[in-house]
This record gives sequence, C-alpha cells and structure tokens, in this order.
Amino acid sequence: MSDDASLAELRERLVAEVLETSGIRDERIAAALRDVPRHLFLPHLPPEEAYLDDAIVTKRDAEGQPISSSSQPAIMAIMLDQLDLAPGQRVLEIGAGTGYNAALIRHIVGPSGAVVSVDIEADLVDRAREHLASAGYPDVVVVAADGAEGYPAGAPYDRVIATVGVSDLAPAWLHQTGQDARIVVPLDIRGSQLAVAFGRAGPSHAGSARHWVSRSIAPCGFMRMRGSLAGPERVVVLQPGIFVMLPDGLTLADGQEVDGAALAAFLDGPPAQFATGVRASSLQVFWGLGLWLAAGDRRSCGVAEEQPAEDGGTARLARAPLRGRGMLTTAGIVDSGGIAVLAMDQPGGRSGQFTLEVTGFGPHGPELGAALAAHVQAWDRAGQPGAARLRVDAYPRSSPDQPAPASDALLIERPATRFIVHHT
Repeated sequence: MSDDASLAELRERLVAEVLETSGIRDERIAAALRDVPRHLFLPHLPPEEAYLDDAIVTKRDAEGQPISSSSQPAIMAIMLDQLDLAPGQRVLEIGAGTGYNAALIRHIVGPSGAVVSVDIEADLVDRAREHLASAGYPDVVVVAADGAEGYPAGAPYDRVIATVGVSDLAPAWLHQTGQDARIVVPLDIRGSQLAVAFGRAGPSHAGSARHWVSRSIAPCGFMRMRGSLAGPERVVVLQPGIFVMLPDGLTLADGQEVDGAALAAFLDGPPAQFATGVRASSLQVFWGLGLWLAAGDRRSCGVAEEQPAEDGGTARLARAPLRGRGMLTTAGIVDSGGIAVLAMDQPGGRSGQFTLEVTGFGPHGPELGAALAAHVQAWDRAGQPGAARLRVDAYPRSSPDQPAPASDALLIERPATRFIVHHT
C-alpha cells in the first residue's frame, strides 16, 4: 500500500483516530495531520505502521534505553492545541526528533511564520533536515545545539514547545519570548509528566522575570531532556528489559544509593499481596494516583518492562495497570530494602475499570506494600483527583514574586525555577 490514494486513506484514518483520542477540535491541526506525510519522517517503516497513532522509537543508547522517538500523534495534537498556534507566528521547538512535529507546526503557522527546531544529537538533526526537505518544508531551521540555550538568532518567539520531558524552564526560553508568548512543556512532576501550557501571570515586557502560570494541563509521556538542563530523574536497569524510574536521582529517600542488582533480586523473591478495594482505569491511575504518590511520598517511583510481541503473558509486570505498544508500566514506592508496585486484579485492556492491588517485594516489601495500599485508599477517599484539578505556578529565581507554598502544595525546587503544584 504505497500509492497516493492509499496514503491519503491511511492519513484520514489517523486523523479520525487522533481527533477521537485527543478530543481536539482545531481544524488547522487536523489539516496538518492530513497533509504532512508522516511516512517520510519514518522511512524505515512501511506506511501502514507510520500512520498508526503510536509513539515509535527511532534511537537507543548503549544500554538499549530509548533516547529519541516520533511521539504519539494524539499527544502531539494535544500539545499543539495547547500551544494555540496561528499563521505568522515564530516558534521555537526543543527536541527535533524526526522533524515531523516541526513540519506540523510549519504547516499551521504558514509561510509568513517561522519554525526553529533545536536538538542535541547532530545525527538526528541531519536526518530531520532530510525528512523536512523531502516532505516539502526545507525552510524549517534545524540546529544542533543544547536546547537549554534556545536559539537567540531567531528570537523573539511567540511560542516555545519542548518535545522532550523537562524538569525546569530554561531562562533562555523565557528571555527569548515575546509579550504574549506561550510555552508548552512536558514537565516532570517527581516522576509523573504533564504537558503544561504556561503564560505570563500579568502584564510585563518581553523577557521580564514575572512568574508564569499554567493555562492548561494534560497528561503526557516523553523521553527526558539531556544536556545542561537534564533533570535529576534517573532510570536504573534491573535486568534486560526491566527498568525502575527514580524521580530524584540515584539516592533513595532513606539516604541509600539504589542497588539495581538488589532490587532485581527482590523481584525474584516471594511477594506480599495487599488488596485495596479501589476501582479505577489506567488513565486514572497514572494521571491521578501517580501524581498523588509523587506529591505525597518521596519514595515514589515507576517501573517499566519491555514486552516482546511473542510474550505469552510471562512478563514480570503482566498485571501492570498501563499497557502500551510493547511496554508494561506501573508505579510504586521503593527504598533500599524493597519495592512495592501497583497491579490490576486481572489483566485487562487499556481503559477499562479494574480493582487495584499492591505487591511488595524484598525485606521491606510488607511495610512498603501496606503504605502503598494506604495511599491508594486515601486517593480514592479524596475523589480520585487527577490532572484536570492541578495548577502549576512557575517562579523564575530572578522573579521578585517568591511566595511560600500552601501547606497542601508540592514545592519543586529546580536550578532556574521554583514550581508550586497544587489542586484547585
């Protein structure tokens, strides 16, 4: 299937699926998805796979961990909707990937606008340029540099978007924006990730230090940024295909450094099982309970397992609440003596309701399991709050506005920014 009619049919099917999944109604975004040929940005795949609404890994590091991908089109559409694009705007993109997202942006801002995309990987930049040229967007500027520095030569920008997970707002991005700028980033909230659209809190001149407030928030999942703005998050390989994601680096809440071999051995031991009696869906677990754990327990972590297509249900995380293409993911809490993770009562689909259980491993497994089950039940009693009820305020270190957070808010201290996260 490669003739023009067949490709158009594949794109129409993708547009329909993206609109249904994302809920967006912006016809300019739909037109971009319909017109930009994604298969030219993924030339190693047959078109039938390129036009699936899936994230596709395009590069891995020496340990086999994904470090670049073409993001899921539905998530891309949501973030483009948050960006509130219009013809004639100047846009800075952090993270070039395959170049596909930059092409979508260029389609929307039109020939009177401008798009600059910055990526730290020179080989990815070269390929993105080739893809953009082959797709008819050679005027997109793609730069090999640390995205934390932005691209001063193209400033000022009306919009800034990061397509990699970030833990801070780079001062360069703020200084290179215009008066009514909007900045959309996948912000890491202690292991959870949210697409946050920031706008200035009040009247200010371009590049001023006034604080920024979230205008909209949506769940998302992106690979983390590397370079000078890389956050403290670390991924530890427990054994081939199984990873634990630690939001605060390699030092655990009990002060000990993580021991991947010990954690892997714990998973081989007898589990401690805990019932919670709480029913939820995958989305509620990861964009509600995940944030609840991140805000309420410094031991929170994520665990993921790659699942080969031929796997017949033998995966360690076979009952993980989130089940994507070839990946099983769950959340939990960890210390140097054990780990406890969330599980479904029975394996199910992506969005159906299930009853949450907790499994603890290691010498501290029973203690951690009981604590995690208590978190689940507390989240349920609070009404299972999720991302829609969150607000994020971002205060640059240079801002004169530095209020103390409320007692129920999560304060995240980063080198350039203080973030205050709270439920509304």
